[in-house]
Amino acid sequence: MVGMAGRTHDALKSPKGTCAMRHYIATKASQALQVLHAGRWLGPLVVRLVFGYFWLETGIAKVHNLEGFTQRFVGWGIPHPAFSAALSAWTELIGGLLLMLGLFTRLVSIPMIINMIVAVTLVVSSNLMGLDDYVEADEVVYTLIFFWFLMAGPGKVSLDTLVARWLGIRTQD
Repeated sequence: MVGMAGRTHDALKSPKGTCAMRHYIATKASQALQVLHAGRWLGPLVVRLVFGYFWLETGIAKVHNLEGFTQRFVGWGIPHPAFSAALSAWTELIGGLLLMLGLFTRLVSIPMIINMIVAVTLVVSSNLMGLDDYVEADEVVYTLIFFWFLMAGPGKVSLDTLVARWLGIRTQD
């Protein structure tokens, strides 16, 4: 049998050769996992920046058109629509900014989760008929992402990590 680089790999058919192939695959898999492990900080950073920007942008749009956003709250039958709309809009704006910075990430996830639970309960749930609808609803997915930030934190590249180091608090990262 001719293999890589034109060498014959008849030995790979034997039990000893099988062990050699298994060792080769394990070595390459281990090397790949080491590279991925070294870059594990990148996933939370990218998600935090993109997700935070999304909320910053939607918050800014709602604050700039607070009258129109309030009218949507009136139409949805949300109590105290002017206050509730302003609270929701500013929560999204400030929450998005803090999420992008990775500052108070776990803390800011709580009002964002509450904002999404209110949206699901008072606005979206009337259109959701079954489990499939719930798992496909944007607000439910957003809630789960915020729950992940609440539990996992902002990641290694964040202001939260710098503040924790400055305070002498040990983090899991």
